[in-house]
Amino acid sequence: MITGTAGHFCSGLDLSEHVARDAEGTMRHSRGWHQVMERIQFGGLPVVSALFGAVIGGGLELAASTHVRVADPTAFFQLPEGRRGIFVGGGASVRVGRILGADRLTEMMLTGRKYSAEEGLRLGLAHYTVGEGEALEKAQELARRIASNAPLSNYIMIQALARIEDMSKADGLFTESLCAAITQTSPDALEGLAAFLEKRSPNFR
Repeated sequence: MITGTAGHFCSGLDLSEHVARDAEGTMRHSRGWHQVMERIQFGGLPVVSALFGAVIGGGLELAASTHVRVADPTAFFQLPEGRRGIFVGGGASVRVGRILGADRLTEMMLTGRKYSAEEGLRLGLAHYTVGEGEALEKAQELARRIASNAPLSNYIMIQALARIEDMSKADGLFTESLCAAITQTSPDALEGLAAFLEKRSPNFR
């Protein structure tokens, strides 16, 4: 679970820090954030984010690295870097670009456009919208549901799906077959089938 405080999820970069760095320092800082986002996306555990208030700049990059995103009506999404004379550095060009597509991302960054929670839901920046103040509760409910899955299938979904998107069709289909072979021959798969036949909840390891 990732959420914010004091009315906002995350408003991103401290611009005073940006001004204090040279080109090499800025590049290394950006690459450090890439490592953080990779750890969230591919660390092996599903991550659910509860979004409210500002989800802008680095905050949107952080949210985009999570696997399930819940927004309340106060949430708004923005990449204002272009309006500040700079460029994103925490992975938005890739992760948010994968969600929106390059065309819409370009317009969003050029104009500094803000998207509301409902617009974000339609575009895929959020997966769920809820009433004001209800994002954390919904995120916890979803986290409990996800945690009841077999750990191996959760792990495979996290590791494989985003990478398959980057593959050719043939490579993606082959990778899918490998993932199916690993999960469908596991003890968890046997338990899941037995639980279904016995009309009970599975007891995954």
